[in-house]
Amino acid sequence: MSSPPADPSIAAYGFTAVPRSVTALLALSTASTSPAKPIAISSIPLPSSELARKVQEYAEKELPVETFNHSMRVYYFGLAILTHAFPTWSTPSFTETYLLTALLHDLGSTPTHLPSTHLSFEFHGAILALSLLKSLSSPIPQAESVAEAIIRHQDLGEAGTLTRITALLQLATILDNMGSRPHADLVAMGTIESVVGKYPRKGWSGCFAKTIRRENGLKPWAHTTVLGEADFPVGVEGNVLMAPFDDA
Repeated sequence: MSSPPADPSIAAYGFTAVPRSVTALLALSTASTSPAKPIAISSIPLPSSELARKVQEYAEKELPVETFNHSMRVYYFGLAILTHAFPTWSTPSFTETYLLTALLHDLGSTPTHLPSTHLSFEFHGAILALSLLKSLSSPIPQAESVAEAIIRHQDLGEAGTLTRITALLQLATILDNMGSRPHADLVAMGTIESVVGKYPRKGWSGCFAKTIRRENGLKPWAHTTVLGEADFPVGVEGNVLMAPFDDA
């Protein structure tokens, strides 16, 4: 009996499973052992489809400027990581899906959405994003890939697997939020300077730490607590890599 045909949406929208462990994930890339080269933000492609434009407009309207800038930095840092460490993942549909994910990954953390539900902000944000993308006629597998990644973007750990979109989102968000290694080794300082120059941090470390504490205070059961109720916000505030840019 022949095997059923492979589902093309798995690869197209970044559902391919990769290790949840960062060490195991980076072991899949031979490029990750060499220094990342600086990339100017103007050299990093930004999808310009109608869907991408509408979601970017929505995010710019709905997110505080600090969160919107973080989301755009996460996109550009993610693309730099993709270019350096995982170039074979890159396709137009993957890049567009990653942009949508980066733009919407903190939607549930806004001052309006965070206190409006008992759900952890990642889960509520994923539901909001799924509804938005369906309303904009995103292909269902693409919308689901975005939702899956938003739900799991703080699901750090060693066991199991996650999607390529989720893995890339985790690498880029940890770089921007914590500045820790090995994440910091995946993007050249010249790239960071170029990206932050266009999308300033505006005190993001303190802003995000405040959001973490608010989430955990309102929802002691929140998923964010798995990262350490006290340690995580302190780690965000102690982001040495991004400290020189935090007032910009």
